[in-house]
Amino acid sequence: MGKHTELGKNGEIIALDFLKNKGHQIIATNYRCGHKEIDIISLEKDVLVFCEIKTRSNFHFGFPEEAVTPRKQALLKAAAEAFLLDHQQYSKIRFDIVSILMNGTSVREILHFEDAFY
Repeated sequence: MGKHTELGKNGEIIALDFLKNKGHQIIATNYRCGHKEIDIISLEKDVLVFCEIKTRSNFHFGFPEEAVTPRKQALLKAAAEAFLLDHQQYSKIRFDIVSILMNGTSVREILHFEDAFY
């Protein structure tokens, strides 16, 4: 596994624990619909949360959350629509971003952007 892929997978594990500690009930991880993917789908109280995880080891390419471009947002929305077709019991949804900055193997910073986009 390449360093980039390993960093991303570690970030997803960290984000999963982070969201659980905030009271989220995990519904699915790495939900795929064609080439579209949602990193974490969780339930916070009565709100279904579609969460994109971005992990970086430095700021050379900007802040991690800046990588969730309008194009990426559109892909996430399309995947969320597909998920909701099969899970119609949810009426409240939101899109979040968890941004993680690593320092080696330890977390330097973790930010949770709730309702990051629509």
